[in-house]
Amino acid sequence: MAEAVFQPAAILNPKVFGLPVDRELLFSNHKNLYKKRIEKRQRKLFVKIGPVKPFLRRNEKILLVTTGYSPLSSLAQVLTGFAFSYLKRSLFVFTNQRIIHLPATSSYKYRDTLAQIAYSGCKSIALKGGTLVVEYSRRGKIEKFKAIAVPERKKIRALLKKSIPLSGTKGHLAARIHLCPRCARPLKAKKYKCSHCQLGFKNRIVAALLAIVVPGGGYIYVRQYLLGVLNALLELFLLVFSIVVVIDYYDRIPVNTIYLVGIPALYLYVKITAIIHSNHFIGEYIPTQKSITPGKKN
Repeated sequence: MAEAVFQPAAILNPKVFGLPVDRELLFSNHKNLYKKRIEKRQRKLFVKIGPVKPFLRRNEKILLVTTGYSPLSSLAQVLTGFAFSYLKRSLFVFTNQRIIHLPATSSYKYRDTLAQIAYSGCKSIALKGGTLVVEYSRRGKIEKFKAIAVPERKKIRALLKKSIPLSGTKGHLAARIHLCPRCARPLKAKKYKCSHCQLGFKNRIVAALLAIVVPGGGYIYVRQYLLGVLNALLELFLLVFSIVVVIDYYDRIPVNTIYLVGIPALYLYVKITAIIHSNHFIGEYIPTQKSITPGKKN
């Protein structure tokens, strides 16, 4: 039996959990057919994006919500390994004006940090396999967002073909632009204070110094507490082991060359990884305040 095209009645509430939506698109599949399972999944994801409400513009409507990973450099990915899926989980809110990128915790909880990808600043947006590839209109810059959730992939491809206008005409929007989580104004690159509301953000220098001096300190500074504890334990173990090996060597006690070279090298690798990861999180603009109320100076 053929399924009917989803035709929302005019009396349907144009909001879901208080958020403005395009119901015809939100709860339908890539063929514009209403699916109960899609509505169920989208409602489940909407619970996670409640904090985005104050940042939506007038006449802006949500078309779809999905999950994936934030971009990570090749070097950082190599150093991260399996932890990539833990570190870079994100929510992506497709609206009729832009994609709102919400870096999240491992359980997809909002972390008081957000960015936007304006359609007017993009030359192209395509979903290649499970990777969302965004090419900005300025200098051909490309960003890749991996592991876009399977249930939304066909729908995203359909939206990109029919419902999302790409003009690439606004050069000042040709980038993923981080927004202040309090006043929603665009943040300037590598500036750790909002020029409008003066909200402060954690900075790279402090993150790097703490990662160097304090075992786990860089991770703790960027509020990755579990990684901070694990990193601290590993660093301390390797440091003590290295000291014991070096002392034995100078006391002319036979020491395996693998230990003499490998353990200190592994300690250095762990330390460098912590520095790179901490600085990468800083790029997501983490407020110095733990709790932010949009539109209000805490």
